[in-house]
Amino acid sequence: MSAQLPLPLEGLPPAPTGTSPAKPAPARDGRSAPKVVAEGVPSSVRRDPHADDVRRPVAWLHIVAPPSYGASPSVRSWCSCGRDIFTAGRARALALIADHEQHRTTCPRLTQRRDAAA
Repeated sequence: MSAQLPLPLEGLPPAPTGTSPAKPAPARDGRSAPKVVAEGVPSSVRRDPHADDVRRPVAWLHIVAPPSYGASPSVRSWCSCGRDIFTAGRARALALIADHEQHRTTCPRLTQRRDAAA
């Protein structure tokens, strides 16, 4: 089967065959100085919203408390210093929550960051 060229669509002009460089728009005062920015475009440099600000989460406390009173809650305490503790049950969960709060005040990684920020 031989390859056939596509037929031009009716009513559309043919596609350009060559390319030409873009020409700068003339200035409003009649001179041919190029525009710096397009109209309506803010000229101030804004902060990149996707830039990395180097902040990282250091300690997490994940609590799962089912809506049923008879169901057992579970808690996981994690820290970047290597702490990773999981427990289940109401009394143990409350104890781990208190222990996690205590760890946040004594953890060497967290206190080191606070001292560096001050």
